[in-house]
Amino acid sequence: MTAPLASVLFVCVHNAGRSQMAAGFLRHLAGDRVEVRSAGSVPGDRINPSAVEAMAELGIDISDQKPKVLTVEAAQASDYIITMGCGDACPYFPGKTYLDWKLDDPAGQGVEAVRPIRDEIKGLIEGLIAEIDAKKEA
Repeated sequence: MTAPLASVLFVCVHNAGRSQMAAGFLRHLAGDRVEVRSAGSVPGDRINPSAVEAMAELGIDISDQKPKVLTVEAAQASDYIITMGCGDACPYFPGKTYLDWKLDDPAGQGVEAVRPIRDEIKGLIEGLIAEIDAKKEA
Protein backbone atom coordinates (compact mmCIF):
# COMPACT_ATOMS: atom_id res chain seq x y z
CA MET A 1 0.00 0.00 0.00
CA THR A 2 1.31 3.43 -0.88
CA ALA A 3 1.21 6.33 1.53
CA PRO A 4 -1.69 8.76 1.09
CA LEU A 5 -0.99 11.86 -1.00
CA ALA A 6 -2.43 14.10 1.69
CA SER A 7 -4.42 14.12 4.90
CA VAL A 8 -7.56 16.19 5.26
CA LEU A 9 -9.45 17.24 8.38
CA PHE A 10 -13.02 18.50 8.00
CA VAL A 11 -14.26 20.60 10.91
CA CYS A 12 -17.72 21.91 11.71
CA VAL A 13 -19.48 22.63 14.99
CA HIS A 14 -21.35 19.37 15.62
CA ASN A 15 -19.48 16.99 13.27
CA ALA A 16 -22.89 15.55 12.44
CA GLY A 17 -23.72 16.84 8.95
CA ARG A 18 -21.49 18.89 6.65
CA SER A 19 -18.14 17.54 7.81
CA GLN A 20 -19.44 13.96 7.82
CA MET A 21 -20.81 14.29 4.27
CA ALA A 22 -17.51 15.82 3.10
CA ALA A 23 -15.51 13.03 4.72
CA GLY A 24 -17.83 10.43 3.16
CA PHE A 25 -17.40 11.92 -0.31
CA LEU A 26 -13.62 12.18 0.04
CA ARG A 27 -13.31 8.57 1.22
CA HIS A 28 -15.58 7.43 -1.61
CA LEU A 29 -14.00 9.48 -4.42
CA ALA A 30 -10.32 9.44 -3.43
CA GLY A 31 -10.09 6.01 -1.83
CA ASP A 32 -6.84 5.41 0.00
CA ARG A 33 -5.07 8.24 -1.86
CA VAL A 34 -6.17 10.64 0.89
CA GLU A 35 -6.32 10.16 4.66
CA VAL A 36 -9.65 11.53 5.92
CA ARG A 37 -10.58 12.90 9.35
CA SER A 38 -13.56 14.86 10.60
CA ALA A 39 -14.30 16.49 13.92
CA GLY A 40 -16.42 19.10 15.64
CA SER A 41 -15.74 21.95 18.03
CA VAL A 42 -18.85 20.88 20.00
CA PRO A 43 -19.70 17.40 18.68
CA GLY A 44 -23.31 16.30 18.58
CA ASP A 45 -24.72 13.09 20.01
CA ARG A 46 -25.23 11.43 16.64
CA ILE A 47 -24.87 11.98 12.93
CA ASN A 48 -27.69 13.89 11.23
CA PRO A 49 -30.19 11.30 9.87
CA SER A 50 -31.01 13.54 6.89
CA ALA A 51 -27.30 13.67 5.99
CA VAL A 52 -27.13 9.87 6.21
CA GLU A 53 -30.20 9.55 3.97
CA ALA A 54 -28.95 12.11 1.43
CA MET A 55 -25.59 10.35 1.12
CA ALA A 56 -27.24 6.92 0.89
CA GLU A 57 -29.16 8.19 -2.15
CA LEU A 58 -25.75 8.39 -3.89
CA GLY A 59 -24.61 4.99 -2.62
CA ILE A 60 -22.35 6.35 0.14
CA ASP A 61 -22.94 4.92 3.62
CA ILE A 62 -21.96 7.25 6.47
CA SER A 63 -24.36 5.66 8.99
CA ASP A 64 -21.50 4.08 10.95
CA GLN A 65 -19.78 7.42 11.62
CA LYS A 66 -19.89 9.11 15.03
CA PRO A 67 -19.31 12.79 15.87
CA LYS A 68 -15.82 13.30 17.25
CA VAL A 69 -14.27 16.13 19.23
CA LEU A 70 -11.68 18.28 17.49
CA THR A 71 -8.22 17.62 18.90
CA VAL A 72 -4.91 19.41 18.47
CA GLU A 73 -3.41 16.08 17.41
CA ALA A 74 -5.90 15.63 14.55
CA ALA A 75 -5.19 19.15 13.30
CA GLN A 76 -1.42 18.75 13.57
CA ALA A 77 -1.55 15.44 11.65
CA SER A 78 -3.49 16.97 8.72
CA ASP A 79 -2.17 18.72 5.60
CA TYR A 80 -5.52 20.36 4.85
CA ILE A 81 -7.92 21.75 7.45
CA ILE A 82 -11.30 22.54 5.97
CA THR A 83 -13.66 24.48 8.18
CA MET A 84 -17.42 24.73 7.77
CA GLY A 85 -18.85 27.32 10.09
CA CYS A 86 -16.93 26.60 13.28
CA GLY A 87 -15.63 30.18 13.50
CA ASP A 88 -13.05 30.97 16.16
CA ALA A 89 -13.28 27.48 17.65
CA CYS A 90 -11.17 26.14 14.78
CA PRO A 91 -7.48 25.94 15.60
CA TYR A 92 -4.76 27.48 13.48
CA PHE A 93 -1.43 25.77 12.84
CA PRO A 94 1.22 27.27 10.59
CA GLY A 95 2.11 25.27 7.50
CA LYS A 96 -1.36 23.80 6.97
CA THR A 97 -3.56 24.56 3.98
CA TYR A 98 -6.77 26.12 5.30
CA LEU A 99 -10.01 26.30 3.35
CA ASP A 100 -13.24 27.72 4.74
CA TRP A 101 -16.28 26.36 2.95
CA LYS A 102 -19.39 28.51 3.42
CA LEU A 103 -22.17 25.95 3.53
CA ASP A 104 -25.67 26.03 4.95
CA ASP A 105 -26.07 24.06 8.16
CA PRO A 106 -28.20 20.94 7.62
CA ALA A 107 -29.01 20.61 11.35
CA GLY A 108 -32.73 20.09 11.85
CA GLN A 109 -33.41 20.02 8.11
CA GLY A 110 -35.21 17.35 6.15
CA VAL A 111 -33.50 15.43 3.36
CA GLU A 112 -35.00 17.79 0.73
CA ALA A 113 -33.07 20.70 2.27
CA VAL A 114 -29.91 18.61 2.74
CA ARG A 115 -29.64 17.47 -0.91
CA PRO A 116 -28.43 20.84 -2.29
CA ILE A 117 -25.86 21.10 0.55
CA ARG A 118 -24.71 17.56 -0.24
CA ASP A 119 -24.39 18.38 -3.93
CA GLU A 120 -22.41 21.55 -3.18
CA ILE A 121 -20.07 19.55 -0.93
CA LYS A 122 -19.56 16.97 -3.69
CA GLY A 123 -18.42 19.69 -6.09
CA LEU A 124 -16.04 21.13 -3.49
CA ILE A 125 -14.61 17.66 -2.81
CA GLU A 126 -14.04 17.04 -6.53
CA GLY A 127 -12.12 20.34 -6.69
CA LEU A 128 -10.11 19.42 -3.59
CA ILE A 129 -9.13 16.05 -5.07
CA ALA A 130 -8.01 17.79 -8.29
CA GLU A 131 -5.89 20.21 -6.20
CA ILE A 132 -4.30 17.38 -4.20
CA ASP A 133 -3.58 15.41 -7.39
CA ALA A 134 -2.07 18.50 -9.07
CA LYS A 135 0.24 19.13 -6.11
CA LYS A 136 1.43 15.52 -6.25
CA GLU A 137 2.24 15.85 -9.95
CA ALA A 138 4.07 19.15 -9.48
